[in-house]
Formats: sequence, C-alpha cells, structure tokens
Amino acid sequence: MTDWNQTPKNPGKPNFENLLAVFRGKVPERPTLFEFFLNDRLHQKLAPLTDTETDRPYASERQVLQAYLQAGYDHVNVRIPNFDFPSYRQYETRTISINEGGMIRDRASFEAYPWPDPEAADYAVLDALAAELPDGMKLIAYGPNGVLENVIQIVGFETLCFLLADDPALVGAIFDQVGACLVRYYEIVSAHSAVGACIDNDDWGFKTQTMLSPRQMRQFVFPWHKRIVAAVHAAGKPVVLHSCGHFERILEDMDEIGIDARHSYEDTIIPVEEAYEKYHHRFAIFGGMDVDFVCRATPEEVYQRAKAMLERTAIRGGYALGTGNSVPDYVPDENYFAMIRAALEFR
Repeated sequence: MTDWNQTPKNPGKPNFENLLAVFRGKVPERPTLFEFFLNDRLHQKLAPLTDTETDRPYASERQVLQAYLQAGYDHVNVRIPNFDFPSYRQYETRTISINEGGMIRDRASFEAYPWPDPEAADYAVLDALAAELPDGMKLIAYGPNGVLENVIQIVGFETLCFLLADDPALVGAIFDQVGACLVRYYEIVSAHSAVGACIDNDDWGFKTQTMLSPRQMRQFVFPWHKRIVAAVHAAGKPVVLHSCGHFERILEDMDEIGIDARHSYEDTIIPVEEAYEKYHHRFAIFGGMDVDFVCRATPEEVYQRAKAMLERTAIRGGYALGTGNSVPDYVPDENYFAMIRAALEFR
C-alpha cells in the first residue's frame, strides 16, 4: 500500500525557466508546480525551524522559502512586511464578514484615513531571501490583497454599495488612492533582481458573478490592474492574476489588462480541465485542483486527477500544477503530497 504522507525525497533542482515557459504558454522541460500558499504545518514538516533559526530576521519567510524548495517548486512567494491598508477588521476568527472593519464611510473619514506609504515598506526582506536562494530559484512577489479587496476591507461591502449610489465620486477617490499605492508597490518589488514574477492578487467575484457589476469593475477596478500589470511588465517580469470567482463575463477585460496567467479555479464554477481547453490560448493556467476535491478525495484520487491534468497539457504547455486556490491547514497532508507527487515522480 502506498504511503502518501511522505515529504518528497527527490524534489530536484529548481529552475525558474520552467515556470517562465508556462507563463509563455510553452511546454516546460518537466512538470512544473505552482502554489500561492501552503500552511504552517506543512512549512514545519518540510523545513523544521530550530530554536536558533526562529530568532533570525525574517525567520518565517526563510522557512517558507526552504519549504517550497523541499517540495519541488521553482519559486517561493513573498509579501513585503509593513505595507497594509489599516482597517478595524478582526482576524481572530476563521470566517470574516466582508461588511466588517470599514474605516471609511464618508468624505471626512476618507480624508482622515491613515493611508500606507509604499516607500516605507520593508523591502530588505527581498535582499535577505535573495542571499539564500539556490541557483535557479526566484521570488514571486504578491500584494497585501488587491485593489477591490482592499477597498472592501477599508469601507465594508454594504457601505461600498451604498456609496456607489450616493457618492460615486468618493468611491472613485478611494479606488484611486488604493490603486496608486499598489502600483507603486509593484513598481518597487518587480524591479528587484531576485523577483522573477509577480502575483496580482485580488478576488473579484462569487460563484455566479463578480462582486460589482462588470460596468463598475471596468470603471473602478480594472484600470488599476492594467497599470499594475504594465508596471511589472516594464520590469521585464510576467504576472499571474490570482482572483477567485466567476470570470467568464470579463474575459475580454482580462485580455485588455494583459495578464500572462490566471490562478484560482473551482469545480463549481468551471473545472480546471474545462478552463484549460477553453482558455489556455489566452493565458496560462496555474493550479486548478479544486480545494474541496483535494480535501474530500482519497490520496489516490488526487494523484490520478493531477496526473491526468499533466498528461492533458503535456504537449500543449501553458500549465503548472497546484491547487485551485491554496493549501489551507484543513487539507490533509497526504492529499497535498499525492498531488505534487504527480509532478515530482518525473524528476
């Protein structure tokens, strides 16, 4: 009987060129992995921290780097410390209301809001991780949520909906302030030599539709993502859009924004197999092993689906294997290891 709950024994050497090939819609030299987040239990299982290491600067970021390396990734994702949009939202619980935590409700609170300074973020973490990157591995920088998510966090979704009707000019000003901060953030991180790509992470929708109407998304949200992607492209780096929710009504908008790849797929919206067949000629497909499936299926079923996806894409390219969203701590470890085994067994 197969013991699925084993850390990889031979993850191979990283080679970011394989992920770049996927970004370009090409066939990588070997099956290639991509993941947005793992979880603390997996980090510790893959790369245990000693007491001495926990006292080093950026200890958690260093551990994540080593965990991604031991799991066979060609990249590790990093978010810059000390750059967040303040809100009253509380994160003690696992479920958070999108109406919670808003600090802006009118023009006066907008003027009083403590906007973050992207110039003051702790970019030294990039140098610290760059010094430990093995040959062939690159950093992928992501943001502190995206344009729409941050506006919802600092305003609250219901309040935002009311403001769209009552004071659209204020809504525009809020989006402009958030968007400008994020554009500058991505200008800075994408310029670093150790950063090989960026994740433009911003959840846009639910199972059946976008959070705002497509017209409102085009007015307030998408122009800023176009500028974010342009900033990263200006540094010569590709961009993967991580965005949950229904997206088929805004396909042309994603084309106009200019993303190189898209990440986040759910079977209840569109299975990744179908998404690949319909859209891989428009943008690379990252991940897609539905998180609910990865939680509920047997390790053998996870392995077989991952293997079939790699076989489906083997001669056409433009695909990197991973979950549909991330690997939260309720995903069984053996199911995660079964998924990545489908790629690692070729190394």
